[in-house]
Amino acid sequence: MPDSLSSSAPDDGRDDGRDAGRDERVRAYYAAQTSPLVAATGIVMDTEGRVLVLATSYKEDLELPGGTVEDTETPEAGLARELEEELSLTVPVGRLLAVDSCRPGRLGRSLVAHVHLVGPLTADRARSLAFADGEITQAYWLTPEEAQRRLPARPAARLRAGLAALRLGSFAHLVDGVPQPGSPAGFDPADRAALEHAGGFDEAGHRAARPKALIAANVVFTDEAGRVLLVEPGYGTPGRRLLPGGGVDSDLGETPRSGAAREVREELGLDLPPGRLLAVNWSHRDGHPARIRFLYDGGVLDAATLGRIRLPEGELLSWCTAEPGELRGLVKPLLRRQIKACLKALAKGTGPLELHEGRPVKPA
Repeated sequence: MPDSLSSSAPDDGRDDGRDAGRDERVRAYYAAQTSPLVAATGIVMDTEGRVLVLATSYKEDLELPGGTVEDTETPEAGLARELEEELSLTVPVGRLLAVDSCRPGRLGRSLVAHVHLVGPLTADRARSLAFADGEITQAYWLTPEEAQRRLPARPAARLRAGLAALRLGSFAHLVDGVPQPGSPAGFDPADRAALEHAGGFDEAGHRAARPKALIAANVVFTDEAGRVLLVEPGYGTPGRRLLPGGGVDSDLGETPRSGAAREVREELGLDLPPGRLLAVNWSHRDGHPARIRFLYDGGVLDAATLGRIRLPEGELLSWCTAEPGELRGLVKPLLRRQIKACLKALAKGTGPLELHEGRPVKPA
């Protein structure tokens, strides 16, 4: 930008028209600059994990919802407009999953495409799609694998990287549809390992590309009859119970032990420091971050202490104590195995245990 446009005179409080004239020149200067086209793409999902793919009246290939951002729109606003115009769908545009920077092609313009999550849509909302402006001729709800097979290469690559970012809770950086070294999501693990061994990463790229894990800390409290204290969250599967505890704020320097103590204060209103470590559990699903749970002995709570429990309104609905034999109807299998392993360690005075998916790991 020319210095004559970027410089400004001191503001002396007088409106003599000079500022207005300069602002118009600056606006005209930027309006005349060549710039990339900006597009916004939606990975629209339903509650069954299917992806919305569209057939249009103006091209043979299938495509993902979205389009070019217009005038002064943000990508989020542009995508919301496209969804409403093309599908009569008025829903919030979710988080940014990927950005694809595309070099000039046959149209002679570079393109920056933002890929956002939309949904998941309820069954009623998914059935209510209507093609108001006539550009869309058919909508298909496909599994992610089928959608990637049927889409052209570029949108299929964006979908693949965006879904990887969704599963990992991360973000994908693409150039011409190709995940870049250092992209936190979408970059092939084998290629990452090869680059690491060859010293091909800079420090920032290596840190961004390394796998991440989610860390939780929970406390096993029992009452005087040996029953386990469980809490009922206000989210997730109705009727399911959890151990007191939650995620560790490791990005803030919180340790698992201090995270467990904080969660007990917040969830139960009790200031009870955790006792000894009973177990560390490691679990993993393909394409998702590993989950590491630290389980601590909370000790035996008498009736008076149980009576002081105060639950945070909205987050937790109730608490109860349960016999080990009652856990099957209350707790998911993975957590149930961890609780039973901890109870066994308490009874025998052993541990801490190394658990994989709730099962003790035997040394080779």
